[in-house]
Amino acid sequence: MITRYALFEGTVKNDELEDFREAFLSKAVPQLRQMPNVLNLTVSFSEFQDEGAPQFPIIMAVTYSDIKCMTIALESPEREKAKMITEEILSTYFEGRVHHHVTESHNHEALIATAG
Repeated sequence: MITRYALFEGTVKNDELEDFREAFLSKAVPQLRQMPNVLNLTVSFSEFQDEGAPQFPIIMAVTYSDIKCMTIALESPEREKAKMITEEILSTYFEGRVHHHVTESHNHEALIATAG
């Protein structure tokens, strides 16, 4: 499996965190889900970080079966539309940068389940 992470490094403007999250979930995510070959889309909102660590209000992970499938998705019209929607949201609510990291995933279940 290939996972492409989008790291939104920066801050949310004017303490509009809830509006930023809602805009991303209601506008960007539906379009991102339309991209071809997406096996899984995870949007994680930061709750807190270590002291001195950079802020990442959103970390998004999109999983594909392989690089070829990811490339097809990234070149698709659906992705272009998602990118335009995301850029509009970012210009309204976000100050910072977005960078991407592509990883090969190896998932392992826990050996011992713990009670919550």
